[in-house]
Amino acid sequence: MGTELVLRGRIVTASLDIADGVVAADGGLVTFAGPARDFPGVLPPKAPAGQVLVPGLVDVHCHGAFGSDFSEGDPGDAERAARYLHSRGTTTLVASLVTGKPENLVRNLGVLRELAGLGLIAGSHLEGPFLSDQQCGAHDPALLLKPDGELVARLLAAAGPTLASMTLAAELPGAFELVDQLTARGIIPSLGHTAADSATAAAFLARAVSGLNVAGNPGGKKRPSVTHLFNAMPPLHHRSPGPVSASLSAARAGTAVVELIADGVHLAPETVKLVFDLVGPQNIALVTDSMAATGLEDGRYRLGSLAVTVSGGVARVDATGAIAGGTSTLLDVVRRCVAAGVPLRDAVTSASAVPASLLGLSAHAGDLRTGMQADVVVLDGDLDLAAVWRRGEQVSAPGTASASGLEPEGQS
Repeated sequence: MGTELVLRGRIVTASLDIADGVVAADGGLVTFAGPARDFPGVLPPKAPAGQVLVPGLVDVHCHGAFGSDFSEGDPGDAERAARYLHSRGTTTLVASLVTGKPENLVRNLGVLRELAGLGLIAGSHLEGPFLSDQQCGAHDPALLLKPDGELVARLLAAAGPTLASMTLAAELPGAFELVDQLTARGIIPSLGHTAADSATAAAFLARAVSGLNVAGNPGGKKRPSVTHLFNAMPPLHHRSPGPVSASLSAARAGTAVVELIADGVHLAPETVKLVFDLVGPQNIALVTDSMAATGLEDGRYRLGSLAVTVSGGVARVDATGAIAGGTSTLLDVVRRCVAAGVPLRDAVTSASAVPASLLGLSAHAGDLRTGMQADVVVLDGDLDLAAVWRRGEQVSAPGTASASGLEPEGQS
């Protein structure tokens, strides 16, 4: 058994909760994950009290970090954002693009395709441009478009096999045809930025799950997602339940995964706990919706074409006051879930195994099992970050981020 890396502590994953466990790796792959008493090699000393080993976290919705926005289309900046997020425990991520001009989206997908080829990201996510102008949030309403199959074909050509998902407003004419176009390629349709009624939202999700599985895509049964449940959609009302009701029902049935931005800004802690209680952690993907200010101080930033001001860690569009993404890391989100009353194992499951499964990566990421990538996050007794290994190599944050002179945050 190879033992280039041997870590000891409480192991918490979707499949394990071991009080005194060992994770060993060699050649970038896990060679052992189980009780310390069963480890065939030389045991390291007992871990510090409270030390926890969790899988590398998986974020399927993030727009940037550390001064960089994936929608800017700069390869160096995009790489810096990805490497920063790796160092904070998000060892697998999908880079999200906000609504932009078609030519910019094509260019940016090409940049992200290169990043995916280097193994720095797991793929890309298009959040727009086919969104509701009533629920556009931090997307420039002047750049929103009606569903256009020819444009989608151009975007697919630019992204190649690296486009993972696309957010669509279900009620727009032609949206269901785009669902078919995406699922035929194994791309996840995500319901979001929508004013759809409950029936339309339910039909969208049903068509998406059917298309994903009729297509016979690899990685087992695939599911559509719901882009940041509750945000950028009408609130649940007892006489007009809207997309929230349909999304919760689909998640409860196991036919959709709902994203939650459980960062203390986008959702109340009670709402987060309620959704976990209603649909279970296996149907939730915790996400950050992180933007360029993540890891940096308050100040002025951009999200796509829009100017954004961050104050008290909350990002808002200057022109409208709409929340403009998040500034938390996925580990921050996990901690806030636990503070809201969600069991640690459930929060870790929704931040690792579920999003990995959504992406069809369960054989490689999102858990700690023999033969998987050695992506391990070490936490102390307060769930603060102690160390990160990605593919068996310890990673650390890049240097000072930007010309603005802002410094990266300290270890959280």
